[in-house]
Amino acid sequence: MESLQGLMQGFSVAMLPTNLLFAFLGCLLGTAIGVLPGLGPAGTISLLLPVVYSMGSSATTLIFLAGIYYGSMYGGSTTSILLNLPGEAASVITAIDGYEMAKKGRAGAALSIAAIGSFLAGTLAVVGLTFVAPPVAEFALDFGPPEYFSLTLLGLFLAVFLSGGSMAKGVVLLAAGVLLASVGLDPVTGKARFTFGSVAMQSGFDFTTLAMGVFGLGEIFFNLEKADFMGTITAKIGRLLPTAKEWAESRWAIVRGAVLGFAVGVLPGGGGVLGSLASYATERKLSKHPEEFGKGAIAGVAGPESANNAASTASFIPLLTLGIPTNSSMAVIFAALLIQGVTPGPFLITEHPDVFWGVIASMYIGNLMLLVLNLPLVGVWVRLLKVPFNILGPLVVLLTVIGVYSTTNDVFQVFVLIGFGVLGYFMRKFRFDPGPLPLAFVLAPTIENSLRQSLIMSRGSAAIFFTRPISVTLLRIFAALVIGQLAKGLRSHRRTAQA
Repeated sequence: MESLQGLMQGFSVAMLPTNLLFAFLGCLLGTAIGVLPGLGPAGTISLLLPVVYSMGSSATTLIFLAGIYYGSMYGGSTTSILLNLPGEAASVITAIDGYEMAKKGRAGAALSIAAIGSFLAGTLAVVGLTFVAPPVAEFALDFGPPEYFSLTLLGLFLAVFLSGGSMAKGVVLLAAGVLLASVGLDPVTGKARFTFGSVAMQSGFDFTTLAMGVFGLGEIFFNLEKADFMGTITAKIGRLLPTAKEWAESRWAIVRGAVLGFAVGVLPGGGGVLGSLASYATERKLSKHPEEFGKGAIAGVAGPESANNAASTASFIPLLTLGIPTNSSMAVIFAALLIQGVTPGPFLITEHPDVFWGVIASMYIGNLMLLVLNLPLVGVWVRLLKVPFNILGPLVVLLTVIGVYSTTNDVFQVFVLIGFGVLGYFMRKFRFDPGPLPLAFVLAPTIENSLRQSLIMSRGSAAIFFTRPISVTLLRIFAALVIGQLAKGLRSHRRTAQA
């Protein structure tokens, strides 16, 4: 009852003309950021921090910045589907089947189901944010370094599982991702690791550089040598809305993705990456035709995209109730609230109820705004497919280089981008699915820091991972999945030998 009263108070704040305007501007700007690769929500919000000083209302500030954040999650699927160019880690999953659908002339259906799934999952997540935030946030307090280590270890296995082909190739890419994430200064000792004496490499590799190189440039380099490449991404656009069969294949994937994304996103350190991973693996496991995943399965777009948006909404729970930012974008929003004199945490709901309930109410309105914005624009984005490759290819390269340089202000990262592009080319040349590489790159720092903190807590004893209930449960799931995959591989090997 208190939640409903608070929500009504929130709508009275969110429906103010100024807040409606800034919610719309945030959603529109966020969608554009998601569509245009390079900058990302964290970078955009950082650039807008000076504007925050001039905003008089803390509620207006948070409504505007929140619109940018979840709006970018909506738009992030567009370049992943059309150009195989994910700008965010969670969009890597969408690119796996979304880009294959685009090449088969089903880009319109992929973009539409991504927009519909994002709206439904985002709305369900806001309902969860409204009614279950306090108990879920209390449960999140039980997660310490051992639990994060076990959760991330499970996520790394799912990254290998996503390879879709050879498990051995997936393990190789996972190891490469972990190795690349280790380049730079050690976060504890401050010693240089794998820098080979280069000062420029001490800052490590940037995710945006790696993702755009491996996926964007790698795809372009690979297409250049195809003799039968027709000069466009695809020769057929297809219908803009999904068919009844495609909707039937997607509806439960959307629901499951929303639940999984919310459950993972509410945990500090979770976020859209693990939610998308879990959703993709779940849909592939439940599908009657798992062999279609990686080749253009619409459930492989609907589920992860729903999980991604549900997780982005759920990530506001630890920020608002615990004062814990779950990712870089949340950290910048946290800083913006501090600029306004508002400290997120357990007392926010009592000291600033207009801010707490106002932003929750604005998400209901913002999700509807995004649906109205995105569905009519599907046809606009699909028209990108008709651009000849000799025009689109150089344009993508130019935008990629500008995007990388604008986020790092470092020419060295441009050369790193080209290097990752060459790596992406050879990965496609030798039929390595590039998906596990950037995912392992994102998850590696979390697993390293959690492992170190856990061993410090236990004075070097690994027993801490097996004596805490949540941690040992996650490890048991990990062990069961590994054993299941090994058994499956042995059965397949025996069938091959008998044949």
